[in-house]
Order: sequence, then structure tokens, then C-alpha cells
Amino acid sequence: MGRPVRVVGLMSGTSADGIDAALVELIEDPQGISISTLAYLDTPYDEELRQEIFQLFAPPSGTVDKICVMNMVLGRKFAEAALAVIELAGLCPEEVDLVGCHGQTIHHLPAKGATLQIGEAAVIAQQTGITTVSNFRARDMAAGGEGAPLVPYFDWLVFRHPERIRVLQNIGGIANMTVLPRDCELADVYAFDNGPGNMIIDYMVSSMTSGRQRYDEDGAIAATGRVHQEMLSELMAHEFIRKDPPKTSGREEFGAQFTEELMGRWRARGVSDADMVATATAFTAQAIVQHLEQIARSHGDIDELIVSGGGASNPVLINMVKDGIAPIPVIPVEAYGISSDAKEAIAFAVLAYETIRGRATNVPNATGAFRPVLLGCITPGRLGVDLWPLLSKASQYKGVGDGTGATQQP
Repeated sequence: MGRPVRVVGLMSGTSADGIDAALVELIEDPQGISISTLAYLDTPYDEELRQEIFQLFAPPSGTVDKICVMNMVLGRKFAEAALAVIELAGLCPEEVDLVGCHGQTIHHLPAKGATLQIGEAAVIAQQTGITTVSNFRARDMAAGGEGAPLVPYFDWLVFRHPERIRVLQNIGGIANMTVLPRDCELADVYAFDNGPGNMIIDYMVSSMTSGRQRYDEDGAIAATGRVHQEMLSELMAHEFIRKDPPKTSGREEFGAQFTEELMGRWRARGVSDADMVATATAFTAQAIVQHLEQIARSHGDIDELIVSGGGASNPVLINMVKDGIAPIPVIPVEAYGISSDAKEAIAFAVLAYETIRGRATNVPNATGAFRPVLLGCITPGRLGVDLWPLLSKASQYKGVGDGTGATQQP
């Protein structure tokens, strides 16, 4: 059995509402790897910083000088989040081996083979003293992939089951799903973005409340409206929904410009604000349902849908999904010992560890890459240099053994 390795995972998603930081401990043996979460911390961005980040998403406000400055600012923010979660766990930086940072995506153009995440890794490594792995998406794109989704490796590691077909549905700013056939090898896994997630809903609510609310808490606004079927039909006809996987999405498809035009068009037809939020919520749910139906036709009956992300806390949205796929059980990821909020941060901690171990973690069936590749860029810290001998010392293992943040496979 190898020694425990402690890794901080850092994530800021498409909603750009803050930094998720998770400190995990990984222990590897010949049967696989176990993952335990030692601490988790959510650090929201203040509204001024959040608006500055949003300005980077599109011209004319997203100028190169602002991107350069924000790259360093977010590097400091990520470093502070890493140090805070280490302190929360009762440890000091010298006791942590590695940081894995996804960064903040400001533009994602898979059709052009380009993506950009900011949050300077050199700043993280300098301020924490810990070797940092970052820029995970670029190498997959260099290998012909879309650079996303990258969490499917973690989903396979933790959730595959010998007798059940499981689908992992994350509902963040963008919704994405991972399909795990029965007793699957990594090569059998596939995943893709399947719709807008919370992005359209969040923008509508923020616009309607002049920024007083960032999201539809508990689906309260949607619950007061009714689904406008003509508007829903228009949304379901979107070319991204009809496109076959592999596919990834972002603000380029479902961001501010798309939502502003959508709201203007349907307000002019007399659709109320509450009805628009209800319909946007139904769009997210129906996109999930439609893709699950496609999966069932090709793979057989799905045994479980395991949900995570901010949308998993919206009961109106989840009930729409349940109604659409009954009797398939819809299970929160917390039932398997993993925090929904922390899941992606934990995943990038694991990806960072595997990079240091010299293991490819992209899933070509998910990203469209022509082969598995080693992900990320490694920035040495002042501490943790003893990890360097681990590089390329281990081959890809076949099994993962137990490990869901607990001691047994779900």
C-alpha cells in the first residue's frame, strides 16, 4: 500500500459564482485507490469581482489587458481558497502534496479546437508552496477532443457497478451526463454536455430581480409560473440539443446574448416572467429526459440516475426530471457519500494526482479525442517536490477497488 497523498482540488464553474475547494486524501494499493474528503469550502466571489469576470466572456468588454489582470487576480483567489481549506482540515501547507486547479473558463470554442481557463497556476504554486496541476482541457483538445467533459474519469473510478447501468447527471451552469454501462472498462464510458443546466434560469432570475437574486432558490419562481409549450418547443429545437455526442457547450450557446434575445422575444408575445422561468426550468429537465431516452434505446434500461450540481437542489427541476423518466430512481450523489457541491473539486484533485502518476485521464468516448492523453500542466511548488519521482512510475491500473470518500464502492 502506498503512502497517503493529500491533494486540494479547486473549481470555478460556468456560473462563476465562487470557488469550490476540496482537500482529499488518496491511498493506492494493488486493488485500486480510495478517496476520502478531509474538508470542503465554498468561497463565493463578491458581486464586483463576479461582474468583472462576466465582462471577460465576450467582446467588447473582454479585452486582453483585462484577461491578463484577472488571470493573476484569480490565481491569488484560488491560492487563498486552497490555503483556507487546508486550514479548515487542521493541516498546514507542508502536509499537502498537490493542488489541482481547473481554473475559470472564460471562453470555450470546441469547434475551433480552442478553450481558455484562467487563474494563474504559478501564483497558486508560489503562494501555497505546493506543486500545482492546471490547464487540464488543452491537451485533450490538442489530441482532437473537445476538452470536456473531464469528470467522467472520476465518475468511472467511483461509480461504476458490475450489474447496474448508471448515469451521472451534473446540473451546473451547463448540464452534463456520464454513462456507465454495466461492469464497464474506461473505454466503455461516454459522456457529453446535454443542455443549459442552470445557465438560462440564473440569467433570467438575475435580470428580473436586477441582480438581487443570482438563481431561483428552491425553484420558487418557477413554481409560480406555468410552462409555455410553444416556447418550450422552440427551445427543444435548438441545434445543440439535436446534435449527437460528443458535444460540449457553454455561454457561447446559452449565455447572456441568447437569453436576452429569448426573453425579449417572448415578453413581446405576452409571456410573464414567472412563465419564462418555469419554461426555462422545463427546458433543462426535458433536455435531460430526451437524452436519457436516447441512452436507454442504445444501452437498455437505466438502473439509476445520480444527480449533482446546483440544479440538484431545485425541487421543481428535479420533480420535472422524475416525472419524465419514472420509474427510474433519481438519487442525489450525497447518498453515496459525496457532497454535490464538492464533487467537481474532488474530481480535479483526483485528476491532478493521476497526472503526477503519469496516467491518462481523458475519456475519448466523451471528448472525441483520438486517444487517451496525460492532462494538465505541472507547476512546481516550494514544497511537495518528493512527488516528482512518481511521474511515469505507474501504469494504468484496471480496477479501482473501494472508494467513494468512504470505504466501499456504491
